[in-house]
This record gives sequence, C-alpha cells and structure tokens, in this order.
Amino acid sequence: MNYLSFTKYIYLTISLFLAWDAFSKWNDGTDSFWLSAILSAASLFTFFFRMKFSKKFDNRKKNTNEQPK
Repeated sequence: MNYLSFTKYIYLTISLFLAWDAFSKWNDGTDSFWLSAILSAASLFTFFFRMKFSKKFDNRKKNTNEQPK
C-alpha cells in the first residue's frame, strides 16, 4: 500500500510534461494545444485531489490509533 503514496507524483509529472507540450504547440502556432492543456489541468487536479485524500486518510488512521479501545 506504500506505493500509493508515490502515484500522486506521477500525476504531477504528467501534468508538467503536458503543460510543456501545450506551451510548445502554442508557440508553433498549431491549434492542437488545447488537448494537452486540458489533460494537463485534469492531471494537476487529480494530483491535488489525491494529496487531499491521502492527508485525510492519514489523519483518520492517526486518530483511530490514538483512541483507547
């Protein structure tokens, strides 16, 4: 389950690559940069979404371990 903590950074890497691709296509003057820009924004959203929920699950695990049974 530890590998799930690293997968969020894959989304960030993909987002940065697609943002670079969209920027280079925009400078070339082609109209196909929109797809890269939209996918970059979607993967950036997924990165922050996964960050938020991983913190939420860590806090839940921490709180359940602190409470006496």
